Amino acid sequence: MIRIAIVDDSKPDREALRECLKRYGEEHSQKFDITEFEDGEDIVTNYSADYDLILMDIEMAFLNGMRAAEKIRELDQTVLLIFTTNMPQYAIQGYKVNAMDYMLKPISYFSFSETMTRALMNVKTGAKEYLTISMKGGKKKLDVDTICYVEVQDHVLIYHTTSGDFETKGTMNDAEGQLAPEKFFRCNRCYLVNLEYVDRYLGSDIMINGDTIQVSRGRRKPFLDALNEYLNEVGK
Repeated sequence: MIRIAIVDDSKPDREALRECLKRYGEEHSQKFDITEFEDGEDIVTNYSADYDLILMDIEMAFLNGMRAAEKIRELDQTVLLIFTTNMPQYAIQGYKVNAMDYMLKPISYFSFSETMTRALMNVKTGAKEYLTISMKGGKKKLDVDTICYVEVQDHVLIYHTTSGDFETKGTMNDAEGQLAPEKFFRCNRCYLVNLEYVDRYLGSDIMINGDTIQVSRGRRKPFLDALNEYLNEVGK
C-alpha cells in the first residue's frame, strides 16, 4: 500500500488527481491510500510523517506549496514531493526542498503515468526502516540506521542521531519495543545503544559517536556477547 497525500485548494484538480491514481492503480495492480488536503496549512498542521508521496499544488490561498514543503522537510526528509502547477517558473524552485518532479496543469494521464512510475521506483528502491516519533508541531520520521543511541530522562526519550537530537515523550520500554534487539542493546537503565556506532569499549565505558556511556556491571558480559555476535553477523 502506497500512502499518498493530495494537497490542492481546487476540488476539481483534487478529483482529477484521484481519478488518475485510480486508473494507474487498476492498470498496474497497485493500491493507494489517499488523503486529501485543501491547503498547505492543513497538511503541515500536526504533520504526520507517514506518507510515501505528496502531490502538492504550488499556488494556494493560505500556505503555498513551496512554504508547506519547507515545513514538511523540517520533519520528513524522505517523503517524495511532486508539485502540480500551471506556473512552471515556480516549480523549478523545487530543488530547494528536494522535490522529485513537477507536473503541469491540466495534467494529462500520459505524463501523470510516466511521473508516477518513476516515483514508485524511488519509493520501492529507497525502502528503509523508519521510526516515527511525536514532537511539538507534528511527527518526525527518523531513519533507524542514523540512530546512535537512545537516552531516557524523566519520561522523555532523546534519540541521538547522526543529524541531531530529537525528543519525544515515552519510556525506554517504548523505544526497546520499536528497535531491533539484535542491533540495539540496553547497556543500563537509561541508555539503549546502536551496536553499529560503538567505537570503543574499555572497562565499563562505551564510546559511541563521540559520547561516553557506561555499561552497568550486570550488563557487561551480555553487552560483549551481543557486540561480538553483531560484528560477526555484519562481517559475514
